[in-house]
Amino acid sequence: MNFKLTASMMCADYGHLEQEVKTLEEAGIDSFHIDIMDGRYVPNFAMSLNDMAYIAKTTKKPLDVHLMIEHPCNRIQLFLERLRPGDTVYIHPEAEYHPSTTLQCIINAGMVPGIALNPGTSVETVMEMLRIVKSVLVMSVNPGNAGQMYLPYVGKKITKLLALKEELDFEMVWDGACSADKILEYAPRGVDGFVLGTTLLFGKGKPYKETLSDIRELKF
Repeated sequence: MNFKLTASMMCADYGHLEQEVKTLEEAGIDSFHIDIMDGRYVPNFAMSLNDMAYIAKTTKKPLDVHLMIEHPCNRIQLFLERLRPGDTVYIHPEAEYHPSTTLQCIINAGMVPGIALNPGTSVETVMEMLRIVKSVLVMSVNPGNAGQMYLPYVGKKITKLLALKEELDFEMVWDGACSADKILEYAPRGVDGFVLGTTLLFGKGKPYKETLSDIRELKF
């Protein structure tokens, strides 16, 4: 079964960041997920602009940049000028007065435009943006911290999005509390990618290559 796996780099070992990137590359990761938090839109600080730029220079793999910041339009060029064509940039619709304007900036820069949907964000409120974006990051936990518990009511929203994705031509990526059982359930239904953090990939005392191989060999 064809689905993508992306590493949540806020969970990586920052004492050996370059080695973490190289080891994940060799293990077969498809992309690197970069969580940028400003302490305002979410009650936490995570990765920085410089962290993102460093990883972009260290790997040729795509980056998935998740902007959990207020009014990303005010700073979007700082991110876009440090990325490569084909990288994905997600914004939260609630964080912006005119999210479609920011999405157009992402498109104009040659990046893949995306929106991130919080557990409390309904599909109905983003219908027009679904016609613009190429990727939808579905949060199965509230944004801001790693290691949270899955919120079961998000499953119904995923079902709604899966019914729309072919018509509106977007990919879906699962973010938060991603366990093997979630991949087993939702990859066959059409979810295209999964962000791997502390639930399945990091801090397990197991080589990344072995973990990723186990995931790709799941019995669907």
